Amino acid sequence: MTEMKYIGFGGGCHWCTEAVFQSIKGVDTVYQGWIGSIGDEREWSEAVLVRYNPDRVSLATLIEAHLLTHSSESNHSFRHKYRSAVYTMSTDENEQSSGIIKSLAAKTNTDYICQALPFRKFKSNVNVFLNYYQTRKDAPFCTRYIEPKLRITQQL
Repeated sequence: MTEMKYIGFGGGCHWCTEAVFQSIKGVDTVYQGWIGSIGDEREWSEAVLVRYNPDRVSLATLIEAHLLTHSSESNHSFRHKYRSAVYTMSTDENEQSSGIIKSLAAKTNTDYICQALPFRKFKSNVNVFLNYYQTRKDAPFCTRYIEPKLRITQQL
């Protein structure tokens, strides 16, 4: 039996990020909330913690989905709230994630600002906002912002 793995992703609204990863086959659970890392990135930033089966979905596919579904190229004024990051559970995973980001950047000729950072802490959102898209598919926010991102993940 394959051991499930965890990885964190931040970059945009955690409602959007939650829905993106809930739509990917091989992802078992998505925990929506805030993640903190170390150093300058130790403060909370909107993110999700993803539990996935590495035999069903690769880390590279997860990172590609992440880079394609948030503003992974722009260093806008809300980066403190929406840090563009892959939060890793080990040094090896951090190096692998950095390599995947660099490889995808070279492949697409894109300057990603997304960083691979060590995962240090997670805080869940309140229950009323969990599974946001799944419980509000017809809401204007969902149809305008989340559904276009889901169309991207269907192509991966």
